Amino acid sequence: MADRRRTQLTAPLTALTTLTRRPRHNGVPHAPEARLELPGRAAKIIDNAVYSNGKRIATPDSPAESHAWLTDDLAEGRLVWLGLYRPEPHQVGELAEQYDLPELAVEDAIHAHQRPKFERYGDTLFVVLKAARYLDAREEVEFGELHLFLGRDFAITIRHAESPDLSRVRRRLESDPELLARGTEAVLYAILDAVVDGYVPVVDGLDKDIDEIELEVFRGDPRVSRRIYELSQEVLDVQRACAPLAGICAAITAGFEKYGVDEDLRAYLRDVADHVTGINERVDGFRLQLRDILTVNATLVAQRQNEEMKTLSETSIAQGEEVKKISAWAAILFAPSLVGGVYGMNFSHMPELGWAFGYPFALALMFAVSFTLYVVFKRRDWI
Repeated sequence: MADRRRTQLTAPLTALTTLTRRPRHNGVPHAPEARLELPGRAAKIIDNAVYSNGKRIATPDSPAESHAWLTDDLAEGRLVWLGLYRPEPHQVGELAEQYDLPELAVEDAIHAHQRPKFERYGDTLFVVLKAARYLDAREEVEFGELHLFLGRDFAITIRHAESPDLSRVRRRLESDPELLARGTEAVLYAILDAVVDGYVPVVDGLDKDIDEIELEVFRGDPRVSRRIYELSQEVLDVQRACAPLAGICAAITAGFEKYGVDEDLRAYLRDVADHVTGINERVDGFRLQLRDILTVNATLVAQRQNEEMKTLSETSIAQGEEVKKISAWAAILFAPSLVGGVYGMNFSHMPELGWAFGYPFALALMFAVSFTLYVVFKRRDWI
C-alpha cells in the first residue's frame, strides 16, 4: 500500500523529467539530476543551497543535485536547504522520493489548507505554520501557510503564500554561520522567530483598529456594527493561527533533552515561546474588548432608538393636542353656523318668522350653545 501511494506521488515525475549526468562540482561527484521539461512554466524553487559548518558552499541547479551533496563521503556536517513556492505535486513527489519524506505529511503539503501543527515521523519533523501580515491600505490581515520538512541534514520549506519572507530568514542565518552550523534546529528556530515577529505588526494594527472603532461607536456611526463583526472575525482568525504556536513551542521544548538540542538554541526557542504567549494574551484581550464594545454599541443603539421613539411620541402627542384644539373650535363655531343656516333659508312659511323677538332669541341661542361647548372643552383641556 505504501509503495502504491508513493508511486502515485512520483509517477508524473517519470514522464516529465529526463536524467542527465552532472559533472563534478568542487571535486564532489553528483548523482544524475532530474531536469524538468516544462516549457513556459515559472520555476517553483526559490533557493537551493548547500551549507557546511554554517557557510554556503554550493547553489545547485536542481533538488537532485543538492541531494547528491549529502550522499558522498564528505557529507558530514552539511545541510541542504530547499525553498519552494507553491510547487507542483510532482515536484513535492520528487522531494519525497529523494529525502524519504512521510507520505501523510507530503499529502498535507500538496493540498495545503492545514491547521498549524508539529509532527515527528522518525527522524523527520513536519511543521505547519500560519504566517500573517497586516495590510495597512485595506486594514485587513492576510494569512500565509508554510510547511517545513526538517531532517538531520536537510530543511525543505514550502510556501503557499507571499508571507513569511524566508529570504530574510536565510540572509539572517547566513550572516551568522555559528548559528546556522547548529543544523536544522537553527533553521526551525529562525523561521519560528520570523513567523512570531510577523504577528507583532498584525497585533498592533488590530489594536489601532479597535481604538478607531471605539471612537466610531461613541460618534454613532451606523456602519460600526458591521466593522465590529468583521474585526471580531479577524481577531478569531489570528487566534486560530497563533494559539497553536504555543503547543508547537511546548512540543519542541519537550524534546530538548531527548534530541540533545544546543543550549543556546534552547534559550532562543524559549524566547520565541515567551513572545507567543504575549501575543496570545493580547489577542485574547482583543476578543474580550470587542465583546465589550459590541455590548456598549448595542446599548447606545438602544438608547438612540428610545430617544427617537420618545421624540416621535412627543411629536404625536403634540399633534393630537393641536387636533383636539382644532376640533373643539370647529364644534364651537358649528353651533351658530347651524342656527344661522336654518334661519337663513328663504322659505315663505317658517316657524317664528313673524315673531318680534326671533332675531335676539337666535343670537342668544347661538351664544349659549357656543359658550356651553367652550366650557365643556375647557374642562377637558381641549382648548
